[in-house]
Amino acid sequence: MKSTGEKSLRRRVVEDEREELLTKDVSSSDARDESKIKPKINSNTNTTSYIVLALVTVLAFATRFYKISEPNEVVFDEVHFGKFASYYLRREYFFDVHPPLAKMLIAAMGWFVGYDGHFLFDEIGNNYHTENVPYVALRSLLAVFGSLLVPVVYETLRECGFSVVACAVCACLVIFDNTLVAQSRLILLDSILILFMALAIYSYVRFYKLRNRPFSADWWFWLLATGINIALTTSVKMVGLFVVGLVGISVLVDLWRLLDVRRGLTMGDMAKHFMARALCLIVVPLVIYLSFFYIHFAILTKSGSGDAFMSSTFQATLEGNDMHANSMDVKYFDSITLLHKSTKVYLHSHLMNYPLRYEDGRISSQGQQVTGYPHREDPNNYWRIKPGKPLDEDHDEEIQPVRNGDIVQLEHIATNSTLLTHDVASPLMPTNTEFTTISNEDTSRFNETLFRISIEDGASDDSVLKTKASGIKFIHIDTGVALWTHNEALPEWGAGQQEVNGNKNPKDSSNIWTVDEILGKNATEEARVPRTVKHVNFFVKFWELQKKMISQNSQLVATHPFQSNPITWPFVIRGISFWTRGSDRSQIYFLPNPFGWVLGYLSLTAFIGVLLADQLALRRKLYLIDPVLRTRLHYAGGFLLLGWALHYIPFFLMGRSLFLHHYLPAIVLNYMIVAVLFQFVFIQGIEYPASLPAKGDLVPVYRPRAGWGACLAALLIIGAQVGVFVFFAPLTYGDMGLDAEQVLARKWLDSWDFHFAK
Repeated sequence: MKSTGEKSLRRRVVEDEREELLTKDVSSSDARDESKIKPKINSNTNTTSYIVLALVTVLAFATRFYKISEPNEVVFDEVHFGKFASYYLRREYFFDVHPPLAKMLIAAMGWFVGYDGHFLFDEIGNNYHTENVPYVALRSLLAVFGSLLVPVVYETLRECGFSVVACAVCACLVIFDNTLVAQSRLILLDSILILFMALAIYSYVRFYKLRNRPFSADWWFWLLATGINIALTTSVKMVGLFVVGLVGISVLVDLWRLLDVRRGLTMGDMAKHFMARALCLIVVPLVIYLSFFYIHFAILTKSGSGDAFMSSTFQATLEGNDMHANSMDVKYFDSITLLHKSTKVYLHSHLMNYPLRYEDGRISSQGQQVTGYPHREDPNNYWRIKPGKPLDEDHDEEIQPVRNGDIVQLEHIATNSTLLTHDVASPLMPTNTEFTTISNEDTSRFNETLFRISIEDGASDDSVLKTKASGIKFIHIDTGVALWTHNEALPEWGAGQQEVNGNKNPKDSSNIWTVDEILGKNATEEARVPRTVKHVNFFVKFWELQKKMISQNSQLVATHPFQSNPITWPFVIRGISFWTRGSDRSQIYFLPNPFGWVLGYLSLTAFIGVLLADQLALRRKLYLIDPVLRTRLHYAGGFLLLGWALHYIPFFLMGRSLFLHHYLPAIVLNYMIVAVLFQFVFIQGIEYPASLPAKGDLVPVYRPRAGWGACLAALLIIGAQVGVFVFFAPLTYGDMGLDAEQVLARKWLDSWDFHFAK
């Protein structure tokens, strides 16, 4: 009998030989000898795989299209994305925090079926039939994307070398997931996002399998396909950058492998590899991403609901923009109202003073209050703009216009006082300065009343200040702070109006105000000259929109009754009420399949445990896993685990409001990890690719055996997923009402806030 040491040594030699075979360069003679590395492929395996692929695809379409016409009312975020499609068809400019591709696809479907965009999806519950909206066609487009996800996921796992049984388990978990079904049959963006994400992963897997055939036609095709798909993903939502990170990290690891001198590549060869990846994975995606915004601007040429988010220069490019059509030059001694661009309140003052002491004990100047007031028609909103230095004597016969860079004073007409700020802390923000007014008769503090006009949006030095069209900042000459307000209201002593103070960061974009109107003779005597639509460079408009999208996305912090924290998502703690109809007690509640999500979480934990245990064993020279299996476990499983982490962990760093549907891309990757673990536990071996590898490819030298145990385990998992899916289907489809007892029977957790539970 051989000693334990001899057995371990022999096992290690065998493993080294297998690992060498898996990593041997294609240039070696053994790699070119197909007879040594390619066993005969059993055609029955391919036939079985195609049959299963067809079956799961049919099931995917059936679950997504089942009663897709129900409900015939606006559901959840169809309010937004249906509206945006209508705006495209009307060609009216709108603003959204997401890139345009998915919304343009929905609009294209509407155009294809003859929809003219007359319906604006104003409220959840609005009836589609009474408004003659082709909502079934719009929903069908999303259902197609959601259905195609299943064959893509299945084929990705097959290309990774997993068995038909393991791939079928994953496919069925995706098919019968209640959240994925609900999201795919409504006018929402996530089904498009997830499909493009899955296609990007599939393309990269196909490319990686050709790593031993660099610069071949197939190699170029799948590398380019990867770049195109990550561009499409990012063009749907900004979170598409997560798949960019996944592919990017994988490419860097691959390049590091190629850099190994034992690979025999020269630095010239490395340069070619790097340039090929840079071209297909950076340049091409960037061009595609820019192209969709170019189309976006080309379609939306008319003034619309999104005008107010953009600069006056941008708005000048839109037909019928009221801001430019009705703008007038502002001249000295005009009586004006100033509107804060971000919070939509007017600069306001009244005969009330700041209290001597605030609640925190700080002392104020007890000066006249200056506040932000939301109502337009109020005499306390009127200010007279006066020159801060003598006017040009050569123009005495006409009142001069206010220009960019001018030094001005703002006189509050109703109280005969002048605006100033000084080195006194504001009521609510001790770091900012207090704004108040002083009597016009007091000239001792003249310098504290001076402000420099700064017209934003790239204005020239001699640009004239205009009503509505000019975004302006008032920069205090003495202290350098900018006139600013924010959403927080003053206490009762300030009548609950909005605080105005001096922002010490004058570059902050929230410092911008506009002249809303002019009172008096200048407003009535101003000649209205028709404005022509201006042309602005595409890249200027693109960059402005990108900054605005990022800024507005970070400001989505308002609380929502159905928002949730990322830590709760894998545990199915909370869902989202999408829609209710009281007449028949129907509802759509966005709830995961509890079995699938809990199985996914447990599998994820177990998979990480297997990886850690294997590494610990290797440190002690215990070879518990065959090297071929270990390679597949690390490469395929590790790649999917990294994808899951990149699509989940970043949400913990976001300050915006988050919802359960943000976890959907991660749960798809989680289901794929379930297949990896299933293969490892129940099927010892690695499946052949679906087709015979091309000459030079390396494949494992043995195949898995999916015995009765594996088949039974697969049937139990699929059966449980289907059973739970059917049980919660009334809440997923909303096609039938449940009585209170039936609703309560489905309320497994108190945090599932279903309607009609009483």
